[in-house]
Amino acid sequence: MESTRQNKINRLLQKELGDIFQKQTKGMPGVLVSVSAVRVSPDLSVARAYLSIFPSEKGNEILEAIKVNTKAIRYDLGQRVRMQLRKIPELTFFIDDSLDYIEKIDNLLK
Repeated sequence: MESTRQNKINRLLQKELGDIFQKQTKGMPGVLVSVSAVRVSPDLSVARAYLSIFPSEKGNEILEAIKVNTKAIRYDLGQRVRMQLRKIPELTFFIDDSLDYIEKIDNLLK
């Protein structure tokens, strides 16, 4: 069970990472990266960010580019939340494929 502090940090990191990805993907027409969820560990040292990438065919390619630039993303995040957090958590990124799963279930039911 997550504490109130963890929930607040989850929401803060989700909002700020969403802004960062929105600004980074402005130069890439037809690509949308959104942060569907962020989960912070109880000691606030690790954050798992779940990304929804459109189009899903480019998902793995974009995720690899994000993983290569994790340090720069963490630095940008640190600049944005330095007044709210003492230590910026280590970031790990995962693809959130729940929308693809829902679409697949809908197609099977039809």
